[in-house]
Amino acid sequence: MRQFFLTLLVLAGWLSGSGQYKKYVKPTEPEVLANLTRWQDMKFGLFMHWGTYSQWGIVESWSICPEDEGWTQRKGPYATNYFEYLKAYENLQTTFDPVKFNPQKWVTAAKEAGMKYMIFTTKHHDGFSMFDTKESDYKITDPKTPFSKNPKSDVTKEIFNAFRDQGFAIGAYFSKPDWHNKNYWWPYFPPKDRNVNYDPAKYPERWEAFKNFTYNQIKELMSEYGKVDILWLDGGWVRPLSTVDTTVEWQRGIKTNQDIDMERIAGMARSYQPGLLIVDRTVTGPYENYTTPEQEVPHELLPYPWESCITMGNSWSYVPHDHYKSAQQIVRMLIQIVARGGNLLLNIGPGPDGDWDPVAYSRLHEIGAWMKINSEAIYGSIPLAPYESGNVYFTQSKTEKTQYAFYLSKEENVNLPLQVVLKKFEAPAKSKIRLLGNGASLKWKVENGNTVIEIPMLVKNKWKGKYAAVFKIEM
Repeated sequence: MRQFFLTLLVLAGWLSGSGQYKKYVKPTEPEVLANLTRWQDMKFGLFMHWGTYSQWGIVESWSICPEDEGWTQRKGPYATNYFEYLKAYENLQTTFDPVKFNPQKWVTAAKEAGMKYMIFTTKHHDGFSMFDTKESDYKITDPKTPFSKNPKSDVTKEIFNAFRDQGFAIGAYFSKPDWHNKNYWWPYFPPKDRNVNYDPAKYPERWEAFKNFTYNQIKELMSEYGKVDILWLDGGWVRPLSTVDTTVEWQRGIKTNQDIDMERIAGMARSYQPGLLIVDRTVTGPYENYTTPEQEVPHELLPYPWESCITMGNSWSYVPHDHYKSAQQIVRMLIQIVARGGNLLLNIGPGPDGDWDPVAYSRLHEIGAWMKINSEAIYGSIPLAPYESGNVYFTQSKTEKTQYAFYLSKEENVNLPLQVVLKKFEAPAKSKIRLLGNGASLKWKVENGNTVIEIPMLVKNKWKGKYAAVFKIEM
């Protein structure tokens, strides 16, 4: 199986989670490869989008982008005038005071759910820094921000420390574009879209200043915030023009070279954080150490490192009364993603008071109850052919001596039949098959290329489980 998977990796490194085709460039540095392997074993992570925009309960950053797209629509009393809206939006800094901020509460919930790593938005596209940068006063620690008086005002440091202390791998989300910075959206020109609003080739000194600003902010995060495992870079339109893929619709709008010198940034970042994973999203090459299909579960096995980033609610940022996915939906996604070789990065948007919606805590508690029984089939696993068949999904341990079959239920509570058929899958001869959470050894046989597991009435009636039952197959 290992050789088969490696062969796939060599022959089929083209399919991306968004339906386009691309070639994955495998890192060469031993420390990066080792970190990548550890990350792949973690399987389940927490994402958090948080900024001043949470006060209005709107989409993160995008409402100040002058594009006529569904997610950029402006609302409220300033919506009819872009410049008045932008001024009011940036003035949110003066009222941002998340007094209920308590990262230990988040860590406890995430750990109970079985999450192993976290990615936090240190700065989104609007340019508001959620860390104590020296490069800008548009930040949470500036005196204009009420929360700056709080001893925990550097929320990035507080979050990183809290999660790191509980054994989580730490990831810093950072937006390459910065719509507040005068060297990206130069006030001389109005912004036209998400891209830089001037020609960097015509004004190279201005672009160089922006490159240095970006470099210096990332340097702060890499050198002043403890151990960081992942640098998660967003805003893929900031890229060398030569890397634009015109078969991808959103990339067709990139008309200028927005090269910020990733080689220089990566060298600096890894000088402070050896083995750092860098995720330069959508910019295929040596600085996209894993790919990040967004708001989707790829439909097939992807033969390179990847992570689906998906919201628990409908929105990345906090929206009042958001509709949250059920624990059953999330567990199903996690199983499908892991069976196809990926990780799930699940997003929760903190509110303006600095806390999550109570529903988010409830969901994580429910997921954790399932993970407590079944997580051995998730962590450190690799895909196992046939990967999935109907409502059954497969993984196996890296030692290849233990295999797992997930039997997904249509209902929240699993009602096991008297026979569970693993279609197109033959359990190895002399294997022992047990139901996680029960422990009883079950009788089984192979018929017509399928494995048929007998479920005694006593086991069927006594065993209680939700979302998915997991069968452990030991050789």
